[in-house]
Amino acid sequence: MNKQGNTYTIIYIVVLVLVVGAALAFTSISLRSRQQANADADKMRQILASVLVTPDAGEVIPTFNAVVTNQYIVNAEGKTVDGDAFAVNVAEQSKKPAAERLLPVYECSFDGGDVKYVLPVYGAGLWGPIWGYVSIDADGSTIYGAYFAHQGETPGLGAEIEKPAFSSQFEGKVLFKDGRFLPVAVVKAGQKPLGDEDYVDGISGGTITSKGVGAMLSACLAPYEAFLSTLAK
Repeated sequence: MNKQGNTYTIIYIVVLVLVVGAALAFTSISLRSRQQANADADKMRQILASVLVTPDAGEVIPTFNAVVTNQYIVNAEGKTVDGDAFAVNVAEQSKKPAAERLLPVYECSFDGGDVKYVLPVYGAGLWGPIWGYVSIDADGSTIYGAYFAHQGETPGLGAEIEKPAFSSQFEGKVLFKDGRFLPVAVVKAGQKPLGDEDYVDGISGGTITSKGVGAMLSACLAPYEAFLSTLAK
């Protein structure tokens, strides 16, 4: 075959693409289990961060297994339903009507019988998705801790939601007042919400991301109202 001809060039390119594509596919498949394990470990780390536990990199899984003593799914009526809480895609569930959602709960136990309940949240920031975990005390109302993350918020502005300086503001805030469920509001520094709900200061220069966090908390925690009410009782 004439190596200078068009036919040879086309065949060479096709073979090269097939070989490279097969190699990449094989690599992807062979690493998929490891990638999933890393993703699961990172999710465990984030859940632990919401209860103020920060294990070393190699201790995430054993620490998670020791701290998270129960996982289950509830519905908007506060009743337990069948399913794997860890496998629930919160991003997909957040798009459904509240009455149709599967709501994961991670029950954490500490020395002295202290119990916290971790609830996942998911929403939209300025440039992409934001998400996090909020831990609630056994009274079903008081926030014990929170962790937030993002995919592409602006460094130094909206991205600051992942910093403890922002998330630590939620500690001690309450979700129920006078029997009413009132998710914590995120407002501009120096301002107060129009209602009676507890609030935290938003990120300076990250107004849209801050509003996204507030909307995320309202949309994702409200379906847990019945469940949290049962804890309070």
